[in-house]
Amino acid sequence: MKFLKSIGVLSLLMLLMYSCKTSNQSATTMENIHRKWMLVEYKDFTKDELVKLEANMDLTNNSDAPNRYTAKMGCNGMFFTAEFNKGKAKFSGVGSTMMYCDGRMRLEESFGKELPNMNQYKIEGHFLTLTDGKSTMKFVAADWD
Repeated sequence: MKFLKSIGVLSLLMLLMYSCKTSNQSATTMENIHRKWMLVEYKDFTKDELVKLEANMDLTNNSDAPNRYTAKMGCNGMFFTAEFNKGKAKFSGVGSTMMYCDGRMRLEESFGKELPNMNQYKIEGHFLTLTDGKSTMKFVAADWD
């Protein structure tokens, strides 16, 4: 009888540990989006152009302004509000500083116009993909070697 009780208690403990592990995996996915991302694929821009412009989006959490994030696409500092939930994304309030940088504005203008349309996200390994079903932006985590 003691043996059956021991197996029952052990089974219950294993079930509880598995349940906790599953919920932690969901939290880890959300934490993974909150980092700095380097743009590596977008429209007809080459990877070399994107690297030269240091095109990036910073989704690290800011306790003073939740859901407020920044980006830089070669010239101006950009800012926006974003929400992420189970593969769905919502971007709004996209704005930027107003400097002119000769030869460095095309990416910034395109990114600023299309970011509010991005409504889905996917994280695969160290890559983040944003899409609206027609256009895609692909990023790699800046802290990835």
